[in-house]
Amino acid sequence: MKKLLSLFALLLPSLLLAQNDSPITAGQIIETAIKNTGAAPVSNTVDIIKEGNAETPVTGIVTCMFATMEVLKKAVDKKCNLVIVHEPIYYNHLDKTEKFQNDSVFLTKKKYINDHNLVIWRFHDYIHRIQPDGVVTGMTEKLGWEKNRSTTNPYSFSFPQITLHELLDNIKKAFPENTINVVGDASMKVSGVMLVPGASGTDMQILALKDKNVQVVVAGEVPQWETYEYVRDAVSQGKKKAIVFIGHINSEESGMKFCADWLKKFVKIPVYFEECHSSYWTY
Repeated sequence: MKKLLSLFALLLPSLLLAQNDSPITAGQIIETAIKNTGAAPVSNTVDIIKEGNAETPVTGIVTCMFATMEVLKKAVDKKCNLVIVHEPIYYNHLDKTEKFQNDSVFLTKKKYINDHNLVIWRFHDYIHRIQPDGVVTGMTEKLGWEKNRSTTNPYSFSFPQITLHELLDNIKKAFPENTINVVGDASMKVSGVMLVPGASGTDMQILALKDKNVQVVVAGEVPQWETYEYVRDAVSQGKKKAIVFIGHINSEESGMKFCADWLKKFVKIPVYFEECHSSYWTY
């Protein structure tokens, strides 16, 4: 009997979401999402409500990489009042707003969110702790690399002997509108690739490059004086290494499409994924 009660308690949040006769709050959805990641509690997590109230009844959900003004307007048009975002909404990692109190850009965005009673929840730390990493799973699907993915390391991919140029052609098909920054010999033979998404930092990128089985690291972004220059020196020394930067948004956004599809499995209200695309255009 005790085991049965324990199982019921574990399933309760999901069961609540299946009921159509009572409103589901943002707090209930967030609690259930975190529980379904299977992750241990993350200390000092950034995965908190950034705007709005946990008690707000939810009419629909939009998942996105950045809660841009365009994405927020699309959420309102779709009658969705819970926006699940992967990255900050106010231009810095912790969404500190002290320096923006008299800034018209910040004030206009905040007013729009408040006027439409939106709840903005950041889903960053926990989605990366889904097994395997939810963001990388979404990116794997976007790139069409499911058959190339390692069964033991979700960030690692193996290919038949192709060239770096051919790998770049493959990536370009997934992101035809965006530029790709590359350091490396385009004719180099490639068999091992590591995906290091977002702004994971130089240390993680270089650690992946040091792997003897990895020729290419596909990453999001980094300051140009760091990994760019490390790989340039490596290439000059005759080492068979390359770094490919596809942009922070490109390297993670499909993870939030994965998020929408994943939420639909246990959230019984409308869920939509909205692309925010790259922040900039190239000339």
